[in-house]
Amino acid sequence: MLQPATEADLAEAVTSATGPLRVVGGGTRDIGRPVVGTALSVAGLSGIDLYEPGALTVVVRAGTPLAELESVLAAENQRLPFEPMDHRPLLGTTGAPTIGGVVAANVSGPRRVQGGACRDFLLGVRFVDGSGTVVKNGGRVMKNVTGYDLVKLMAGSWGTLGVLTELSFKVLARPEAEATLVAEGLSAKDGVAALCRALGSPFDVSGAAHVGGGRTLVRIEGLSGSVTYRAGRLADLLPGFETVEGEASAALWRDVRDVTAFAGRDGAVWRVSVKPTDGPVLSAALETAGVPHEAVFDWGGGLVWLSMGSASADTVRREVAALGGHATLVRATQAERAEVPVFQPEPAPLAAITAGLRQRFDPRGILNPGLMG
Repeated sequence: MLQPATEADLAEAVTSATGPLRVVGGGTRDIGRPVVGTALSVAGLSGIDLYEPGALTVVVRAGTPLAELESVLAAENQRLPFEPMDHRPLLGTTGAPTIGGVVAANVSGPRRVQGGACRDFLLGVRFVDGSGTVVKNGGRVMKNVTGYDLVKLMAGSWGTLGVLTELSFKVLARPEAEATLVAEGLSAKDGVAALCRALGSPFDVSGAAHVGGGRTLVRIEGLSGSVTYRAGRLADLLPGFETVEGEASAALWRDVRDVTAFAGRDGAVWRVSVKPTDGPVLSAALETAGVPHEAVFDWGGGLVWLSMGSASADTVRREVAALGGHATLVRATQAERAEVPVFQPEPAPLAAITAGLRQRFDPRGILNPGLMG
């Protein structure tokens, strides 16, 4: 394994590479087609370079453990607004998630329905491209990067365009209080309908999920008095919901964020994005097609996690496509991941653009080759 300690060392390692490189952060997100190549770890690029609580900004190296960054922010009563998921329970992996891995996968949790995705709070990036060149967002002008929004481009690129070295974020204050309205026993259709009502209300919902066992959850956060008021108004809007506060509320959302309902078991897990009201429709269509499964609905029903015995890729993709959605195979056997397109296959015009970007940023094709298909 290559373990550079500085950005310059990393650039030299990429420049000197004679074959494929498998980019590694904390090793907690083993997703995508298996990559055969020399492991290149960014764990040595760790530490917070600049933190200005008053300006709500932080600059951090890519190999910094997520827990370390969150601890520093918490000491100033601040947080990352996008609630990044910890994939370890779902995937059964070990190690420590890094902030670079969060960005590379554009990991965004339940709060996305209110605040946006990881990429929406990313202010700047530094990375080493496939030729070994250090590139900075908004820095020196290069023919092959001019005109690209590098921040948006790198978020969700899974290390296929460049190896992230430094990241700049906007952060936000931690709320004074939170509360979750909980209902038991609703069907997926009724649960998602309730979530849509809550999200359509003026009460600033920051989480909306329907999970295993028919449990439906609606979260609100903010100043204590505001949370109390909005919880009361939402209870009027959603009869039959009970209110849970404080740490009990937070624990519910950690389980939603990390999809712990599917942890510690065998079988494939899909992550599907559809129109919120189509979440239950997708689940029903899969049952009709003979694919037994369990489903967790987040983002008001727009994000559907599916757990099933095997990938059943043809059926899942057919039913998802019928609803205009897209699907990623997050957990599967090595054999399934090697055979099935893990990420949503792109239409020909978009695939051509993707191929062009990879050619510009990684002309030798050495960064995580084949991982995204």
